[in-house]
Amino acid sequence: MGSRADLRAAPGRPLYYYAAKSRPPSARATRDAVLAPLLVALWVHNYSVYGRRKLWKAAARAGIDIGRDQVARLMGSHGLRGATRAKKRFTTKPDPAHPRAPDLVKRDFTATRPDALWVADFTYCSTWSGIVYVAFIVDVYSRRIVGWKASRSMTAGLVVDALNMAAWTRRHTSLDGLICHTD
Repeated sequence: MGSRADLRAAPGRPLYYYAAKSRPPSARATRDAVLAPLLVALWVHNYSVYGRRKLWKAAARAGIDIGRDQVARLMGSHGLRGATRAKKRFTTKPDPAHPRAPDLVKRDFTATRPDALWVADFTYCSTWSGIVYVAFIVDVYSRRIVGWKASRSMTAGLVVDALNMAAWTRRHTSLDGLICHTD
């Protein structure tokens, strides 16, 4: 067996670790090393609020020839993020002192018949006119939404109205033994 230099220099052999380590940086890596500090400086100069699209346009105005996707890739690799107006919304605020309801389904979300198990949840949707909260009840057996309600405010009445709608849609069937699960 020869030395490491023999392994690297042998003709017809594929490139191995030492060849890759001794190879000069690629053209992309070299260009990224030049452009990244320029983008960071431009981002900081614009109060650290520009996202990929605005930073790309600002780079073009500054005479930096760079592609839009390259801006996004370099921003991601350097941890740069644009400012957002959207605030983080929390739909539930757990109270650690409040006793928890028992888990009647034991995380087994299967049903053998319709109206044996309903699951309920609510979420929010961003619209042009603002935030809309939506509560819905799903029948696990048919995977059908049996009740829903949308509102501009997040109140207990939102969930109760969705549950009332679900019961109203099933008014011709007995709801005896029905379990409605929510977290």
